[in-house]
Amino acid sequence: MITREEAWQILCEFTKSENLRKHALAVEACVVAYARRFGEDEAKWSVTALLHDFDWEIHPQAPDHPLKGEPILAARGVDEEIRRAILSHADYSGVPRQSPLEKTLFACDELAGFLTAVSLVKPHKSIFEVDVPSVRKKLKDKAFARSVNREDIVRGAEELGIPLDEHIGFCIRAMQERAEELGLKGNL
Repeated sequence: MITREEAWQILCEFTKSENLRKHALAVEACVVAYARRFGEDEAKWSVTALLHDFDWEIHPQAPDHPLKGEPILAARGVDEEIRRAILSHADYSGVPRQSPLEKTLFACDELAGFLTAVSLVKPHKSIFEVDVPSVRKKLKDKAFARSVNREDIVRGAEELGIPLDEHIGFCIRAMQERAEELGLKGNL
């Protein structure tokens, strides 16, 4: 299996946008926290989260992402289980989410992006200002972060078997633990 450092190198090779790199790190924070909670392989889950959108800049449209990215990862020696999880995070790939890793990646992807957006509109631009009620309120505002698929956030929690509020709170705490790295420590 490739290491986290090798996954980060692949991500940086294909992803030049600092915001997309930070998105990968935010998803990683949430996914690895769940790996710890579920007693799963944190290294494997980390690599999966870091690489889930590695090809977004070169394949920015469905179904190219992640379908055209998968052979690139295969050629780089990325494990089949990781590649399958990455494929499964896109409904249109036709790869059903079955494993805990696949369900967790899907559940954390859109939510991590949404939590970042909520953080950035807070007075101090900090994840430490974000709580479950403020996220729920923003979820109802269709004009806010309109590119985030709210249905995927709700369905992701359902597929994990975790109540939505608990899932939101869990991911907030996971991102708080890595706030500085995510650029979300704010100016408190």
